[in-house]
Amino acid sequence: MVEQFVGKWKLIESVKFDDYMKAVGVNFSLRNLAKVIKPTTIISIDGGTVTVRTQSAMKNTEINFNPGEEFSEKTADGRDTKTTVTIDNNKMVQVQRWDDKETTLVREMKDGKLILTLTMGDVVCTRTYEKDA
Repeated sequence: MVEQFVGKWKLIESVKFDDYMKAVGVNFSLRNLAKVIKPTTIISIDGGTVTVRTQSAMKNTEINFNPGEEFSEKTADGRDTKTTVTIDNNKMVQVQRWDDKETTLVREMKDGKLILTLTMGDVVCTRTYEKDA
């Protein structure tokens, strides 16, 4: 089921991203920089290992995981999290935990676009990506 997410995806729309970054504790300076950057996400699979690379003018990040197995993640904003990614009902659900906090990132396909929904408490952000040729 991960195969549908494989490819290079460029950000085309972002709704409530600043609110989400505030909720997870990103500082003002970093939020202002992150708001104007249009990252590209590259998702690949090799055997059972999934790789999600995010590239931007600000910072590049990469996570490698086997679905359902917890791993340590250093986020682009500097958080050290314990992260688990599962594939459920054609959705890639990423849960990050740190300092007694938790956020959820859900990737799903809609109308040929990759929709990333980020949730922290009652704050919900949606970022839409289209496939890059």
